[in-house]
Amino acid sequence: MKTLNNLTALAAVVGTLMLGACASTTPLNNNVGTTAYPQQNTNSYTQYGVVQSITLVSQNSPTTSTPIGAGTIVGAVVGGVLGNQVGGGSGKTAATVIGAAGGAYAGHEIEKRNQTQQTNAYQLSVRLNNGSYQTLTQANSNDIRVGDSVRIDNGVATRY
Repeated sequence: MKTLNNLTALAAVVGTLMLGACASTTPLNNNVGTTAYPQQNTNSYTQYGVVQSITLVSQNSPTTSTPIGAGTIVGAVVGGVLGNQVGGGSGKTAATVIGAAGGAYAGHEIEKRNQTQQTNAYQLSVRLNNGSYQTLTQANSNDIRVGDSVRIDNGVATRY
């Protein structure tokens, strides 16, 4: 009977983890006032200007991750084993479930942080022909240098 309770608790933990893995963790782009890679500019017209400065910036970009990775599974097992050491009877089952869930969450977060990679992008400050300035961040420089005339289409600058 005790083994059946442990298997039931383990099945509940695995089911909870699988449902939790379905949640989206993609952050919204909260950049205000700039057009940021990979966000596209909503302007439907082309703008022209001259590049005033170019700065190399680094961005965190998450890699494609699987919903349940090794970190989640290892964390659930370790948390379940540690939780099983606490209490007795139904308290022990509850501690096992809570330990497994907490361990799975911690393992998933650690794995997610390790999968984030630094990528370089170019931040261009462009003085538009109408006198205003626009700052763009894009994945590549498109061979643009300070002083070049550029055309901005959909938030991407190219020389012309």
